[in-house]
Amino acid sequence: MLVELTINPLGRGTHLSKDLAEILKIVDASGLPYCLTPFGTCIEGDWEQVMGLVKQCHTQAKSFSHHVMTSIQIEDEDRAVNKLEENVAAVERLAGHKLSRPGHKVVEAEA
Repeated sequence: MLVELTINPLGRGTHLSKDLAEILKIVDASGLPYCLTPFGTCIEGDWEQVMGLVKQCHTQAKSFSHHVMTSIQIEDEDRAVNKLEENVAAVERLAGHKLSRPGHKVVEAEA
């Protein structure tokens, strides 16, 4: 299962990097495969693992703010593995080349 998680502790100002870094420590310590993006974090694992981690992250955000918005998007495909890489690789194969993604060189748009 692949989950995209976005957590916004409200009322904390315009920059959330410090709060989100604390939340990402929990994700990193989980040992589950994940990928941080500019708008959220994709996490891969089974239902119990990922939903338990989502709960931990939301609870951590609640320790910063009395009002937290947490959004999740779930892809649940039978027998699928390595979705973090395979979803992107499938699109790159069809595009015929590597595409820009977090942690990689940004592909500049052509004029």
